[in-house]
Amino acid sequence: MQEPPILINDAARISSLVKLDVLDTPPEERFDRITRLAKRMFDVPIALISLVDTERQWFKSKQGLSAEETPRKYSFCAHAITLPSMNNPAHRIMEISDTLQDQRFHDNPLVTGDPHIRFYAGFVLQSYDEYNLGTLCIIDDKPKKLSREEREAFFDLGMVAQNALQSLRYEDRDLHTGLYNRRGFYSVVDYALDSCIR
Repeated sequence: MQEPPILINDAARISSLVKLDVLDTPPEERFDRITRLAKRMFDVPIALISLVDTERQWFKSKQGLSAEETPRKYSFCAHAITLPSMNNPAHRIMEISDTLQDQRFHDNPLVTGDPHIRFYAGFVLQSYDEYNLGTLCIIDDKPKKLSREEREAFFDLGMVAQNALQSLRYEDRDLHTGLYNRRGFYSVVDYALDSCIR
């Protein structure tokens, strides 16, 4: 198994991810709607919005998978975020048609064990400051290949997921001052109260 390389700018990338304040937050319908749609559109058993943290990939939305996260070293998405030339739309998608034929993944624990990944496609999700944060990904336990039309549809759906992710940075703060708005204030208060209760 080939572990994913660590990006040169990984510390800045992680900082951009942390600023979104999305890690370990509850499921949200706007993200679940996208993964449900991806699962149906591409007829796959698993669809995820995965964010690559320092030592793990964490799932903001998941359909067909019970795990909340997996180690980064086993993560297909951690490979995807290292793709070059993100400005080229054709390079925003990493597709593995058959994992058993790919030297990077053929003996990966997520291939040899549950969920027995044989097909993977991941659209790289970028932050507003163009760091690669994770992917919208679809997974099958059978080999598969996306057609040109399917890749175009997957790209479009990936952009919807990226826009939803990027919009998080505006929701709790005033656009002009950067100060918490009412929603942000209540969010911080709720988090503080939950922490006190725990």
